[in-house]
Amino acid sequence: MESESDIDFHEEVADEINRIDRGSALIGTPPGKTKDHNTLMMIILPMNESMSGNIKSNESVLSEVLVLAPAPSSSKTSNSKDQSEDENRSSEKLIVPKAVFSSLIAGAAAGAVAKTTIAPLDRTKINFQITNKHYSLKEALQFIVHSYRSSGLLSLWRGNSATMARIIPYASIQFTAHEQWKRILHVETFEERKANPGKSFVAGSLAGIVSTTCTYPLDLARARMAVTHKEVYNSLVQVFVKTWRTEGCATLYRGYAPTLLGVIPYSGTSFFTYETLKRLHSERTNDRSVHPTERLIFGAIAGMLGQSASYPLDIVRRRMQTASLTGSEYSTIRSTINKVISEEGLIKGLYKGLSLNWIKGPIAVGISFTTFDLTNNFLKNCSFLNRKTSAV
Repeated sequence: MESESDIDFHEEVADEINRIDRGSALIGTPPGKTKDHNTLMMIILPMNESMSGNIKSNESVLSEVLVLAPAPSSSKTSNSKDQSEDENRSSEKLIVPKAVFSSLIAGAAAGAVAKTTIAPLDRTKINFQITNKHYSLKEALQFIVHSYRSSGLLSLWRGNSATMARIIPYASIQFTAHEQWKRILHVETFEERKANPGKSFVAGSLAGIVSTTCTYPLDLARARMAVTHKEVYNSLVQVFVKTWRTEGCATLYRGYAPTLLGVIPYSGTSFFTYETLKRLHSERTNDRSVHPTERLIFGAIAGMLGQSASYPLDIVRRRMQTASLTGSEYSTIRSTINKVISEEGLIKGLYKGLSLNWIKGPIAVGISFTTFDLTNNFLKNCSFLNRKTSAV
C-alpha cells in the first residue's frame, strides 16, 4: 500500500508533466514530444532521491508516472486527427469543381473541333435526310461540288455558326454530365465498369438525355439554317424570332421525342464502347497509356456503332424539325415513320444517308473523344488551375 508521500510524489510529477505540455503547446510543439525519457528523469530523479523511506528505481517511478499521470495529449492528438480528416474532406470537395471545370472546357473544345471538321458532310447528310430525293454517295458528292460552284467554299459550312452555338454547350454538358454520372453510379474505374457494364451504358445514356434537353432548340435552328438559303434566315437569332412568331414557341421542341429516343441508344452505345475499348487496351498492355491514334480508332468504332443503333430516329427527327420548310406533314413519330416507309421504303427511307454517316460519324466521334481526353488530362495537370482550386 502506498504512503501519503508516494501519492504526493506522483501528483507532483503529474503536475510537472502537465506544465511541460502546456508550455509545448504555446511554442507550437505537438503535445508529448517534450516528454522524452531524459526530461522525465531530470524531473523524477531529484524528487525520488529527496523522498525518505520508499526509494524506488528511476525506471519503476517512470512507469508509475506514465500510468497515473493525466494524458491531455491523447485528446489533443484526437483533435489533430479530426482536423486532418476535415482537411481531407475539404480537399475532396475541391476536386469536384476542378473536375467539372476541366470537363466543361474539354467538352466544348471536343465538340467544336469535331463538328467543324465534318461540317460539309453534315450539311450534305441533312439535305438528303429531310427530302425524298434518291440518295447515293455519288449524288452526295455532286451536291458538295454543286454547292461549292454555285455558292463558294464557305457555303459548305453554312449553318456552322448555329452548329457551334449548339455543339459547344451540348458537348460541354454531355461530357461533364457523363463524368458526374460515372461518379454517381460508381463506374469511374476500369474495374467498376467491368463489374457493372449496364451502369456504364446508363451513364452514357443519361449524359445524352441531359445535354439534349438543355440544347434542343439550338439543334432545331441548326437544321433549319442548313437546309435554307441565306435570304430565309440571316442569323441564328432570326431563326428563333421567325419560328416563334409564325409557328409558336412549342415548335422549338418539335421532334424532341424522337431525338430523345435516339440519343439513349446513341449516347449509351458510344460512351460504353469507347470506355470498354480503353479498358480492354489497358488489360492487354499492362496499363500502357492510350496513344492518340488509338483513341481515334476507339472513338471511330464507338461512333459507327452508336450511329447505326439510332439512325432511323435521326431521320424522323430531321423530318419533323423541317416539316414547315419542306411543305410535308410530319407531326408524330409514328406517322412520320409510316410516311417515310410507304413513300421511300424501309432501307432507302429510314436508313437514307447512313453510308455517309459511317464516314462522318466515326471521324466526328473519334476526334471528339480524343480531343476531350487529351484536353481534360492537360487541364487537370495545369499548375494555374491547381493554384486557383487551392485558393477556393
